[in-house]
Amino acid sequence: MSVPDSGTAERRRRFADEARAERPDLALLCLLVGAEAGEAAPGPAADPYGIDAAEIELDRLAGLLPYGTRSGRAWASALAELLGERCGFAGSSADYQRLDASLLQQVLRRRRGLPILLSVVWIEVARRAGAPVYGVALPGHYVVGFGDPAERVLADPFAGGAPLSGEEAELMVVTATGARLEPSMTVPARPLETVLRILNNIRAWAAARPERTDVALWALELSLLLPSHPARLRYERAQLLVQRGEFLRGAAEMEEYAEVVDGIEPTAAEAIRHRARAARALLN
Repeated sequence: MSVPDSGTAERRRRFADEARAERPDLALLCLLVGAEAGEAAPGPAADPYGIDAAEIELDRLAGLLPYGTRSGRAWASALAELLGERCGFAGSSADYQRLDASLLQQVLRRRRGLPILLSVVWIEVARRAGAPVYGVALPGHYVVGFGDPAERVLADPFAGGAPLSGEEAELMVVTATGARLEPSMTVPARPLETVLRILNNIRAWAAARPERTDVALWALELSLLLPSHPARLRYERAQLLVQRGEFLRGAAEMEEYAEVVDGIEPTAAEAIRHRARAARALLN
């Protein structure tokens, strides 16, 4: 990991602790991602990254919903009316080009974002109001479910909370992957899966902008703090360090990763060691 300042170190400790909690707080984890980006809405000095203000806003929005037992469809309709119609939360194609569309503080401020961040708003507001709500990580387009998952009461926050029929969900998946919708694709997504997907989106945004290796690096480092993450992320981080001119640190991490994969893929491990030697040679 890079050497963070005391504020960054504390945020990352908090992120790591929350990720390992028995019931990780999705909103807090997303807000800590936003804090890492330093993209907070203007607020008091005591809340420099807008975390407290964002939590208050989620509570406020939840207070505008009816509380009590009702069907999944009724909850979906209530959320669409409040967040989609009254508050104007929705998305557009332009949001895919914006980093702040992946940062919860900014999504709450702008009321615009990627499907997965808008879904986080829906989930967290509904949950605070007592609704049976869950995320659905469809390939290429994250949505929200209400009630019993077997009933498949789905809504698309990116479209203002519009109801999503089984046929429409099927079309989304076919469009994104070319494959049919499988039952496993509509099971409730776990919070850490959602956070990793958000960080993957941020990394993809940075990958298209070579001048933003700083964003790619912190997104990788937060991903590595999650208790379950792809092992290849360690190698990606090493490559990124070399790209940023930190040749010795990048080479050292490549060599560490080569040790991990050596017992499984010795040929791949040797190729990684060769790249590490090449990185060290760039210092000469």
